[in-house]
Amino acid sequence: MTVIIGMDPHKRSATIEALDPTGKVLATGRYTTDNAGYAEMLTAGKQFPDRVWAVEGCNGIGRHLAHRLVHDGEAVIDVPAKLATGNGRKTDPVDAHSVALAALRAPNLRRVEADPELVALGMLADRRDELGRSRTETVCRLHRLLLELIPGGAKTFLSARQARELIAAITPSDAAARVRLRLVVELIEDLETIDRKTKAADKELRQLVTERGSTLMELHGIGPSSAARLLADTGDIRRFRDRDRFASWNGTAPLDASSGDQQRHRLSRAGNRKINRVLHIMAIVQLRNRTPGRVYYDGRRASGKTSMEAVRALKRRLSNVICTRMLADQRCREWAGPGGQPGTTLDSSATGSNPHTDPSDKPHPGRGGSDRPSRGPAERTLMAPLYVKTSAWMRG
Repeated sequence: MTVIIGMDPHKRSATIEALDPTGKVLATGRYTTDNAGYAEMLTAGKQFPDRVWAVEGCNGIGRHLAHRLVHDGEAVIDVPAKLATGNGRKTDPVDAHSVALAALRAPNLRRVEADPELVALGMLADRRDELGRSRTETVCRLHRLLLELIPGGAKTFLSARQARELIAAITPSDAAARVRLRLVVELIEDLETIDRKTKAADKELRQLVTERGSTLMELHGIGPSSAARLLADTGDIRRFRDRDRFASWNGTAPLDASSGDQQRHRLSRAGNRKINRVLHIMAIVQLRNRTPGRVYYDGRRASGKTSMEAVRALKRRLSNVICTRMLADQRCREWAGPGGQPGTTLDSSATGSNPHTDPSDKPHPGRGGSDRPSRGPAERTLMAPLYVKTSAWMRG
């Protein structure tokens, strides 16, 4: 008789509701999130010996409570916000009830595991994203002021050093120009500070990802920030039954929109959007160079796909590549022991048992599927590291 304790978390309060397996309400309560309130909530939950906490948004607002519960030895599962709907009503008790019902009815929800290394990677990846947004905002402000100081303004991709060279010969003619020039100098200094912090963050992320035993950065288009985001948000890659499930989770699996005799699929707006962004960046970087990804994209275009459809197909293929690489890294970590030799293979097929079945056209997975991806030569080319550039490899 496992009791599900649904939680609607906030910064300073949390509302819970306990349900038995039949959906009967056993207890409710609202608690503060300080030490005293948390202790009361934990005591209320412990009256049920066999219990599971279902917390909404464990990667967002519910993370602080979910990790505290895991640290105290509690079993916690993550309930996505889209599953916890209150049918138009929006109160904390209704939300807690919806979370508990979602956990009761939805199988295979992710169990929260507070791995300190992954938590650190997630925080640093968030910080790296913030630095990127800050740099973009600073450069935009810089361009606006330079346009008023220099006819035609500055070029689009502008570094701090180039901005200093542009203003070196400017002599302000009035009070407005002097203030404008001073603000430009301040923005350049801000840009230099952001660049230094970004470089330091990339260095730290690269070191942590390498120490984790990940080889994701060997893939073309995956940098330290993207690798850290993949590791932190994915957690244990084996929680996905197969790579189709992984594609469904990251939003690269198209949705089946067929009707009658018309067979078609449409873009999925669901899934982890941060991971989807990582895959989009990876695809765009591959398209800008003569890579296997570019060859695959050109082939899809030649088969009649539009440019956007070909990009979506490439992202779906790259999702398979990342899934296979993460599984290989996981096996290497497990097999490497005292006196043991780590061994793995990175060969994996991106197609199904039917050679004419392209995974880029597969919708969200059904109930079937194997525990591991099938293997073959098709995906080996896309998984090759960046430094391999021979013509034979390109033909592969």
